[in-house]
Amino acid sequence: MDLKIKICGMAYPENIVGISGVMPDYMGFIFHAQSPRNALSLSAEALKGLPESVTPVGVFVNRPLDYILDRCDEYGIRTVQLHGNESPALCERLKTEGYIVWKAIGVDENIRWEDLNSYKNVVDMFVFDTKSPTHGGTGCKYDWDILRSYSLDIPFLLSGGISPGDEGLIKMFDHPMFSGIDLNSRFEVAPGMKDVTLLKNFIKELRNHE
Repeated sequence: MDLKIKICGMAYPENIVGISGVMPDYMGFIFHAQSPRNALSLSAEALKGLPESVTPVGVFVNRPLDYILDRCDEYGIRTVQLHGNESPALCERLKTEGYIVWKAIGVDENIRWEDLNSYKNVVDMFVFDTKSPTHGGTGCKYDWDILRSYSLDIPFLLSGGISPGDEGLIKMFDHPMFSGIDLNSRFEVAPGMKDVTLLKNFIKELRNHE
């Protein structure tokens, strides 16, 4: 399996350069002022130095279309992750504008997969995160076995509390739509500042398995 790796919550230019060197597939930038990892103070130049193999992802929480389009245009972003209560209609508008659209979904034992049917054809990827009133950032895992009953043909990333030492759990996880993982707070030395060595070793272990 070609496991995709996203490292989210990047906030410091020098750390962006360092993390680029471990060659994730995606790097996430959070445009949400309430997040301690928000990227609102980053210059556009900080993203333009990314290797071609690293796709920047703009993460938004309940923002209007114009705001999302303006930030993406400013930072040169073409992949959008919607992490709030965004409607299928907003996803469709972004698709018609030519964006790749991901939708984060909070998961707990009460999730109703049928509620996701309205996102068919308007999202390219789901990000299954731990359900939280703060729309993520909990650093906690949910029970991945809940995903066994997910049956839509939209791929997904595992997110929420993935930590150093979870390599074995990830290798054992099996689902036909499992596309990759989303890493964040458990690999930090401070909010928005990732531990380059920790991530390098973690990613090496996963990719050696592949």
